Amino acid sequence: MIDLTALTALRAVATHGSVVGAADALGFTPSAVSQQVKRLEKQTGVPLLERVGRGVMLTGHGRHLVDDGGRLLADLERLEAGLHRQAGAVSGHLRLTTFSTAMRGLIAPVVRDLLATHPDLTVTLTEREPWDTVDLVATGQTDVGVVHRWGDVAIAVPDHLATILVAQDVADVIVHPAHPLAARERVTPADLVDEGWIATPEGTICRQWLNRMYDGTGRLPRIAHTAMEFDSHLALVRAGLGIALVPRLGRQPLDGVVAVRAHDPVPTRDVVAVHRRSMADSPAVSAVLAALATSVVE
Repeated sequence: MIDLTALTALRAVATHGSVVGAADALGFTPSAVSQQVKRLEKQTGVPLLERVGRGVMLTGHGRHLVDDGGRLLADLERLEAGLHRQAGAVSGHLRLTTFSTAMRGLIAPVVRDLLATHPDLTVTLTEREPWDTVDLVATGQTDVGVVHRWGDVAIAVPDHLATILVAQDVADVIVHPAHPLAARERVTPADLVDEGWIATPEGTICRQWLNRMYDGTGRLPRIAHTAMEFDSHLALVRAGLGIALVPRLGRQPLDGVVAVRAHDPVPTRDVVAVHRRSMADSPAVSAVLAALATSVVE
């Protein structure tokens, strides 16, 4: 009999490309993941991983097992969700993964109220980037993901995942009070072409959107400083080191800085929940989605 926990470990190795990456995603040690894969190889009688340089890759047998085993795990998940729906109780354990500003401004209060309403439910929260979150949901390593997408900057979602829009968020241009733009009611990208930006790193969704804002100017934004966290952006603006584009969701108080509305385009992002379609009948997933959909983002 194939061990389902070991099968989940092998699928995590396939998703993250290494035993270490799988261990980090699953909350195990690399040694535990390796032992689970070895147990699976003993059960199936075929090699599932092969070493390539310092890493590993799935053998043909391993890829076949992950592909067909994924369908098996989805069927079992669908069965379990249906049983919970028949029982009519919001209970059990649910894993939710989201991005940092949503964790502060949306998820924390929603989960607090959810646990107060459903004492038999437990929730584990994890903070990851949107692309990573979609992968974790797609491969069964988290149950519900909350991601963001800016305008037409797409984020790919596999067909076996369902999505629901739960909120919309707007970003403002943040400037120092002494900056000439601080007195303006609104600004356009044309007003900002010569400014030095504090931005998230290249390759992040927020950085892609900042670049896309400049499409009509024939220029790219001039990046003065790079920081991952928006709290750092506010601190750098407060120090007079540049301007920043900071979303309102989960934003810290604007002490010592000024928010100016951006226009043409208005920087708007969708906050989207994703889950596997096989969990559509789960009362816990339904309760989380309902709570998110009725929350208010200010």
